[in-house]
Amino acid sequence: MANVWLVKSEPSVYGWGRLVKEKKTRWDGVRNFEARNNLRAMKKDDLVLYYHSGDAKAVVGIARVIKEAYADPTAGADEDWSVVDIAPVKALASPVTLATVKAAAKLAKMSLVTKSRLSVMPVTKAEMDEILRLGQTML
Repeated sequence: MANVWLVKSEPSVYGWGRLVKEKKTRWDGVRNFEARNNLRAMKKDDLVLYYHSGDAKAVVGIARVIKEAYADPTAGADEDWSVVDIAPVKALASPVTLATVKAAAKLAKMSLVTKSRLSVMPVTKAEMDEILRLGQTML
């Protein structure tokens, strides 16, 4: 099975609907070393849970990595940041809120709960399965 990741974006900055409309995007602007390393670990065809941060606080869709890590063109000449390209796969039938994630015993150790400030994080197969179940979505 491919790896699974979660990325966060405020809906007003780059929401799920915009990704669907544009059909793909470069995931840039990440300025945290752990998140950058997670981007670098992503492989083509890995799945990505799309999380709306800010006021929304919910997993709303599933995307796929379509291009592996490369240099972030928004970074300064002396900076070492990376990006990946992602494309939408499908919206969750029912968004899975942060409150729902925190209340689910199977998700207690999920990075979304334990490392809430991290913008790009790995997701286990069991966590992905539970998010899909809660979101009433099949892949």
